Amino acid sequence: MSKIILKTLSYELADGIATITFDEQGSPVNTMCLQWQDDLAQAAEQVAKDKASLKGIILASAKSTFFAGADLKGVMRSQASDGPRVFTDIEGIKKAFRTIETQGVPVVSCLNGSALGGGWEVALIGHHRIATANPKTQFGLPEVTLGLIPGGGGITKMTRQLGLLAAQPYVLESKLFGPEEAQKLGLVHEIVASDDQLRPRALAHIAASQGQPEAAQHLWDRKDYKMPGGTPSNPKIAGMLSVAPAVLKQKTRGLYPAPEAALAAMVEGAMVDFDTAMRIESRYLAGLMTSQVARNMINTFFFNMNSIKGGQSRPKAAPRYKPQKVGILGAGMMGSGIAYSQASRGIATVLKDVSLEAAEKGKAYSYKLTQKRVDKGRMTADKQAALLSFIQPTASAADLKGCDLIIEAVFENRELKARVTQEAEPMLAEGGFFASNTSTLPISGLAMASANANKFVGIHFFSPVDKMQLVEIIRGAQTDDETIARAYDYVQALGKLPIVVNDSRGFYTSRTFGTFVMEGAAMLGEGIPAPVIENLAMQVGMPVGPLAVLDETALSLSVHVLDQTREDFAKEGKTHTATPGELLVERMVKEFKRPGRAAGGGFYDYPAGQKKTLWPELKTRFEKSDVAYNPQDIKDRLLYRQAVETARCLQEGVLISVHDGNIGSIFGIGFPAWTGGALQFIYGQGVDAFAKRCAELAAKYGAGFALKAEVIASLKQHQPVY
Repeated sequence: MSKIILKTLSYELADGIATITFDEQGSPVNTMCLQWQDDLAQAAEQVAKDKASLKGIILASAKSTFFAGADLKGVMRSQASDGPRVFTDIEGIKKAFRTIETQGVPVVSCLNGSALGGGWEVALIGHHRIATANPKTQFGLPEVTLGLIPGGGGITKMTRQLGLLAAQPYVLESKLFGPEEAQKLGLVHEIVASDDQLRPRALAHIAASQGQPEAAQHLWDRKDYKMPGGTPSNPKIAGMLSVAPAVLKQKTRGLYPAPEAALAAMVEGAMVDFDTAMRIESRYLAGLMTSQVARNMINTFFFNMNSIKGGQSRPKAAPRYKPQKVGILGAGMMGSGIAYSQASRGIATVLKDVSLEAAEKGKAYSYKLTQKRVDKGRMTADKQAALLSFIQPTASAADLKGCDLIIEAVFENRELKARVTQEAEPMLAEGGFFASNTSTLPISGLAMASANANKFVGIHFFSPVDKMQLVEIIRGAQTDDETIARAYDYVQALGKLPIVVNDSRGFYTSRTFGTFVMEGAAMLGEGIPAPVIENLAMQVGMPVGPLAVLDETALSLSVHVLDQTREDFAKEGKTHTATPGELLVERMVKEFKRPGRAAGGGFYDYPAGQKKTLWPELKTRFEKSDVAYNPQDIKDRLLYRQAVETARCLQEGVLISVHDGNIGSIFGIGFPAWTGGALQFIYGQGVDAFAKRCAELAAKYGAGFALKAEVIASLKQHQPVY
């Protein structure tokens, strides 16, 4: 018997069974940190030395999960010049993997929990994989969602196991799967009821496999191996591959190199031997690991997202909270969507409107959403009925009695909001709190209608509520920590992403989103053709063009907000100076009677049963044939204007953290994911380089791009360090 204990794993040989147990010291999970890479190489060397004594090898974990994957902080510190070193490191890991799996003895992976990314690649070392049955366990390769590709053999092995076509959802789309699906795919061979059954089953498999060479080989190492579905030379596969890059480019718009690299590694690897395929995979990964897009996406979709989920912006002292009964005032699109989100999470919901008919219409929205799932067999009629039973439509304020939380979701009118607040607030249960779903009106002003302003908060949902993950929590001047914490917990109870911001006109998301759409409108006013503006917005990664977004959100709403802002400024003895974009939108509504899609048309026409088309009169009323425009300037104006406003929000204290800014910009206003969010867009290129480009844009296009010295200083002060 021999035993070696290292910092991230232990190696033990007893009765011919070598057990490698992953257990990274000082970490809740196992990762591919530099120390682990050294330790694994040492364990692999020991396996080779002990070959004559081996009957089998078991891979296990001492953590509550099997293996979490790569050390992403290391990736954040990498630069383009690190490519050769990164390639060598990746090849070193694979050499250790290959040593362990080619000793001529069966290797069994005991999967006591999730194995993701590099962790799934560790699991794939095993010729035989046994998993504990647990609905929370996830396997798979999520690397593409972080701007990377699987590079520890994940692409090569999954392609050879499943075939080029069948592997694509798991490699290109990062589809995750549980133990049962893994067993159906042949990726897991046994499922046991509890963790304590893993080792006995592994030992039994090793014992039963003695004298059977196939049990000590992967499929692709066998002489009779053929790729499922065929190689790229197969006519059916070749036909698919001829269009696949174009389909992928249509999805990525050329802004996301990872899916393209993953497809290339799959196809090129399928045309060569296993070892060459593994090297191809390493080269593609090394290139991505040293790219800015990967750093941007890792920063936000891993580190920033974990900050949100871990409650970093939540006041720590308040106890955890989940409301049992929530009232919603207003059964329009927003109120109906919130009611559905609550009911789907088992929260009793009172949906109030001015009439029972209007409230029941709001409840019908949940029926409509769930009926689609029932029709497709994704939901039973019983579950649908149970969900709908959580929503009580009413026209009576008395039915709100005992609500832990009441959310006002009525029209953006200060007087109306004050009236419904004062009517409903007395119905709150003792210790309950009140929220406004306003998208623009300052919370501190709305709280003046409340009898208890410290228990009044903004909870800003995005439309459509059932699809949009982000919720913006706004702290008013008097909102206390307990109320912020409860709002945070409530949003998480809905399965959504909360960000916390301080009060101001438009808060963070609406204020920043407004700069995007109004910059687009301003360009139209300058004579730039509408198709150019819309297409270049899409090319830079925005989900839709600014004019199309204005139509969807209603030009009339933007004009209403403008009128409300002018009125508020006037009350303070000030004058609000409208931007060129705001003035153009105002003309569209008041002069040309084009209020937006819901009212028949705005920048676009919406012929029944046909695709929308740009309003032909934009050409005659706004476009100028002699206007000179620079496509790169247009792209930069649309992105930089939002980033500048985000930087201002950070400096002013509207944003309280970088992670709230990045997550809020991507999930709230559609800022391109390849940038990592509006603040990471700045940090990715460097604050000084960003400021230099802003100065150029400000000189050409106005003060909207101007960065004051204190904003630049604030950006540098908040810059994250890895």
